[in-house]
Amino acid sequence: MIKLRGVDRFYENGAARTYVLRRIDADIREGEFVTIMGPSGAGKSTLLGILGMLDHGWTGEFKLLDYAVEKLRPKQRAELNRKYIGFVFQSYHLIDNLTVYENIEIPLSYRNVPSSQRAGIVCDALDRFHIVGKRDLFPRQLSGGQQQVVAIARAVVANPKLILADEPTGNLHSAQAREIMELFKNLNAGGTTIVQVTHSETNAAYSDRVIYLQDGWIVKADPRTQSG
Repeated sequence: MIKLRGVDRFYENGAARTYVLRRIDADIREGEFVTIMGPSGAGKSTLLGILGMLDHGWTGEFKLLDYAVEKLRPKQRAELNRKYIGFVFQSYHLIDNLTVYENIEIPLSYRNVPSSQRAGIVCDALDRFHIVGKRDLFPRQLSGGQQQVVAIARAVVANPKLILADEPTGNLHSAQAREIMELFKNLNAGGTTIVQVTHSETNAAYSDRVIYLQDGWIVKADPRTQSG
């Protein structure tokens, strides 16, 4: 599903280059649940941003499904993002002045789903994530765990092929974190490919394999990578 070859990300300051990612080679198969781990500053979130086509300042080869992303214009990359990817952020990124229902509906409008069909799809998502009673509330009226559940519902409402999650449980207590990870595991069991960034070994245990980054390099992979 994803193939990266020789991907670099650097920033230039005069004649100097500061590398955030170096010569990244990685493959992620459709239906996998992959974790990216490493110390702070290792390049984890940068790599996730590249996979989500939120960062365009990289070099190398990146293939998503049958698309050579490095050859696409920014507008085409944005369209690819909207069509295939759901992104879950640590800080939720819900829109404060929209209700839970309206936040979840947003990806459907991006994908030009007719308004006559949206209500049924959003209501199914509300039911699936057990937040029907929260539909008319605003984000400020929800707990952190509830906001993250809404953010996940929004990310998956349009059935993306790929979910990217950046420290999705970083602000939650252990019971909430476990609930979120069980949601991810169920989504993955249904065929959704998931790539998460986390510092948590507990969260990483939910995945099929782990890619470790350090100083922008892939330094090792979980032994399960070698057997798969």
